[in-house]
Amino acid sequence: MKRYVFCGLSNRSFGMFIQPMLEKFSSRSEIVGLLDIDPLRFDVLKEKFPELGSIPTYTPDEIDQMIKETKPDAMIVAGRDDTHIDYILKGLEYDLEVITEKPMVTNAHDAARIIEAEEKSKGKVTVTFNYRYAPPHRKIKELILEGKIGRVTSIDLNWYIDTYHGASYFKRWNRMREFSGGLSIHKSTHHIDLVNWWIDQNPVEAFAYGALNYYGPEGELNPSKTDGRYCETCQEKIQCDYYMRWTNRSEETSIHDDHVKPSFNMGTKYTNYRQDACIFDSEINIEDTYVATVKYDKGALLSYSINFSTPYEGYRLAINGTKGRIETTEFHEPSRIPFPHPAQQTVDYFPLFGSKEIIHVVQNKGGHGGGDPLLLEDIFLGDDPRRNYEILAGAKAGGYSIAVGEALWRSTKENRSIKIDELLNVHSKIN
Repeated sequence: MKRYVFCGLSNRSFGMFIQPMLEKFSSRSEIVGLLDIDPLRFDVLKEKFPELGSIPTYTPDEIDQMIKETKPDAMIVAGRDDTHIDYILKGLEYDLEVITEKPMVTNAHDAARIIEAEEKSKGKVTVTFNYRYAPPHRKIKELILEGKIGRVTSIDLNWYIDTYHGASYFKRWNRMREFSGGLSIHKSTHHIDLVNWWIDQNPVEAFAYGALNYYGPEGELNPSKTDGRYCETCQEKIQCDYYMRWTNRSEETSIHDDHVKPSFNMGTKYTNYRQDACIFDSEINIEDTYVATVKYDKGALLSYSINFSTPYEGYRLAINGTKGRIETTEFHEPSRIPFPHPAQQTVDYFPLFGSKEIIHVVQNKGGHGGGDPLLLEDIFLGDDPRRNYEILAGAKAGGYSIAVGEALWRSTKENRSIKIDELLNVHSKIN
């Protein structure tokens, strides 16, 4: 039986970890301590999970006390992104296994600190990159490992976040770089890590252009330059196309209620926190559009773009190699796509000389395209012995993804290419 403490009682903690631990992995895992900056979260958790009513609770300044009193084997970190660094370092100081939500931290400097701390610790860091586990993504990895396309030479990855999902990042704390690192870290680390893992190459340099095109006070669809608005009470929401796309004038609530109501109406209570802040506020200091190029140490070149205000959600991917090409297109959230689209994602393989193969990947249930349940099994049951390649991500993978994400926004600001070593400054330790 492994003993766990939680640092950060977010919705992700509740749904991704605590509920499965209680329902599926209770014979192998025990929750012995809970830590959060907001005392209200303890009440919410114990209302949702009464069986945890006797578990001791702690505030961030009591983290040493929590570890000494509860004697955990492992720590799960799932609070706001900027809180991760202190919790992870403290866990490594006590030689714990640390399981952290992505992004591992919000900047490359802190990533380097964690990599260095892990080197000195008997503990280890696992970053929960669940996208790796989605069936199409595992199949792509397997095709590359089988040598189907030879040596990887270039990758084209274009990611699209729709007006519902994309706007949600600008209603919450994610819209402040000091809390999230910006979306090139909070969101794009998922995508960068996928590429790094697929091709098994390390990024060495990145260049990007980025901008705030849709959100913030200069957004073209902003009804007026007024700060402090909230969707629930806004007097101008009927003039807001982002709000009105998901509701209509005769309904009090939206068909996608969770992004236009304050958290109090979601059963997701936080003290003095709402997640329906106006997407046009002037405090927004991150980008919503990127186009980037990343160079890798074995010669591969990545062309990457992401847009947080598109008519539909999904991605298009092509991976080229000396012996062939892999293509796939995915449409996320089909209920939000207002036009016909393929019902199931395929992986298409084009040998350099020969016939195209269309691969219909066997699907599995669960969040993030079926990735979440498999990730949890590897965390709580150990690596799947039937899999002949590494899939759980460690601190080094987390560090590379963050360094590339930071390189994208720094390149945008400084109008120059950014060396990954320049940001991590621990190159000799991560190779």
